[in-house]
Amino acid sequence: MTDKRFVLLNMEDNIFVCCERVLAGVEVLLEDKLVKVNTNIDIGHKIARKILSPGEKIIKYGAAIGSATEAIGVGEHVHMHNVKSDYIPSHTRQNKTEDK
Repeated sequence: MTDKRFVLLNMEDNIFVCCERVLAGVEVLLEDKLVKVNTNIDIGHKIARKILSPGEKIIKYGAAIGSATEAIGVGEHVHMHNVKSDYIPSHTRQNKTEDK
């Protein structure tokens, strides 16, 4: 059984998608394993379903959407900080402050 705040979109996926914000420190059940979430996970963001190795494909909707850039543990946030697109350049969003 998996916590209702996460959904598996395809049985081939190696990530879950968050359906309701989950705060860091909360324990969630992922496929009958209790996992402590180590960072806030926002709606639509992903967490690892299994341990992901550097270079391993990230699978969502049964299709590769990118590759892990570092090891990612079960329940860890899967996002721009540890995934690169294999298809289009990844761009880092930075807040710019105006000088006054």
